[in-house]
Amino acid sequence: VQLQASGGGLVQAGGSLRPSCVSSGRTFWSNVMGWFRQDPGKEREFVAAISWNGGSTVYTDSVKGRFTISRDNAKNTVYLQMNNLKPEDTAAYYCASKNSGWVSGNPQLYDSWGQGTLVTVSS
Repeated sequence: VQLQASGGGLVQAGGSLRPSCVSSGRTFWSNVMGWFRQDPGKEREFVAAISWNGGSTVYTDSVKGRFTISRDNAKNTVYLQMNNLKPEDTAAYYCASKNSGWVSGNPQLYDSWGQGTLVTVSS
């Protein structure tokens, strides 16, 4: 499975971005999808995850109310709508897929990873 993330960029604090991630997998419709982020020198941090049908979502506390994860199984794509961005949201954002089980924030449970898309929020 190959995951291709895009849609990062430079935005001022308070602005919005909507990264997306396209999967080449035939079983995308059954995968849990997640977004993680990482700053240089820091550990990878969980951001959000969504179940195979979109019926269950989880978020890290720092993005609740600002970020929304969604998916379009017909397009093999997962999105991360990011509103009211803050400088501390600056990081490389990675999408990941999990072949089975429930939504999770544990990166060790994810099977495939895309390359990062850089999000930079200026103050």
